[in-house]
Amino acid sequence: MNHPILGAVALGYTPQIDRQHLITATRLTVIPLRPDAKLEASELLAAVAEVWPAGAGPVILNVLNEDLLEGLLRSEPSSNWMLEVPAFMATDEAHIEPLQALKKRGTPLLLKGQASQALPAQTKPCFQWAVLDPDDESRGGPDTGLPRVISGLRDAAAIEAAFARGAHSVIGWPMQGAFDPPPGSVKPEVQADLQVIVELMSRIDQGEDVERLEQTLKRDPSLAFKLLRYLNSAAFGLPVEVSSFRHAIMLLGYARMKRWLALLLTTASKDHAMRPIMYAALRRGLLMEELAKGMSDAELRDEMFICGLFSLLDHMLKQPFTKLLQSIPMPERVRQALVDESGPFQPYLELVHAIENASVFDFRAAAEQLMLGAEEVNHCVLRALKKASQLE
Repeated sequence: MNHPILGAVALGYTPQIDRQHLITATRLTVIPLRPDAKLEASELLAAVAEVWPAGAGPVILNVLNEDLLEGLLRSEPSSNWMLEVPAFMATDEAHIEPLQALKKRGTPLLLKGQASQALPAQTKPCFQWAVLDPDDESRGGPDTGLPRVISGLRDAAAIEAAFARGAHSVIGWPMQGAFDPPPGSVKPEVQADLQVIVELMSRIDQGEDVERLEQTLKRDPSLAFKLLRYLNSAAFGLPVEVSSFRHAIMLLGYARMKRWLALLLTTASKDHAMRPIMYAALRRGLLMEELAKGMSDAELRDEMFICGLFSLLDHMLKQPFTKLLQSIPMPERVRQALVDESGPFQPYLELVHAIENASVFDFRAAAEQLMLGAEEVNHCVLRALKKASQLE
């Protein structure tokens, strides 16, 4: 379905992470591409509802446009989306009635930023959390008494520091920059619980027969179960249910199976601290695939998917890419992007980074370099987010 608003905004997404490193919501940032754009709240909510229908949420809407926010405050409430309300709007008595209406009908509200004055008595009970960035924290202001959600964080150390300061949760990414292991800490092999997947990928790369592949997979029944669950998910879209690994090979062939083993490799870590990174890797892979949908070369599209998935493999397996390449088969174009930061996939990775960081300047530059329009990119973002939710 077409949504005209998607051609007039840049979309970004970020996870909300709790103290157990579980992802509790996705923050969708909406930034107008032109300050004078006329944006309809109903169009935005219709686009959001396709990704997060009733019962599939939650999503936090972070809208950087006052007129659009006014429309959302007066829209039909929903328990499926949450809304960040800037402090200057929350303290305006003209907004008391719409805020109360949203609260009464089940829409969770978040107070965004440090208020310069106390909230009206009628408004304060409408809010569940206060969303503050590190500058808001240091600036101080009236104490709302609301649990704090710290936003704008870009690395694991900053996230853990926020929790140490008493944050209820954070909104951000734990993987800024390339993984750089301390001297002497690089592990010689891939983690044992992921070794079966790496071995399977290598055997498929060498064209071994199905019997040998099945024997390898049987060493870890939990991985076999997860692989079949992925293959039978709505996101995969196979016309029949896959009942066995042999059946999957018959339907998909070796090249397509490699792609789903790559997905398994990036989502199978048992380290709870890796959950936000697995969240990011899955969406990177699916978004890269969506951006490649217009390409006629199926192999290239699969490689784009793997490129996005593998772009955080160094963080997950705590090894630099140069070391990982010795044990994990990686297509040459993927290697160029991840190791050399070059090649045909690199501009797409830059666009993905811009979307993750909700940077409208970088969004424009990367989309223009790839000759992609905002509407096309945003449709890709929403389709990728929907597929990711179906796989999780």
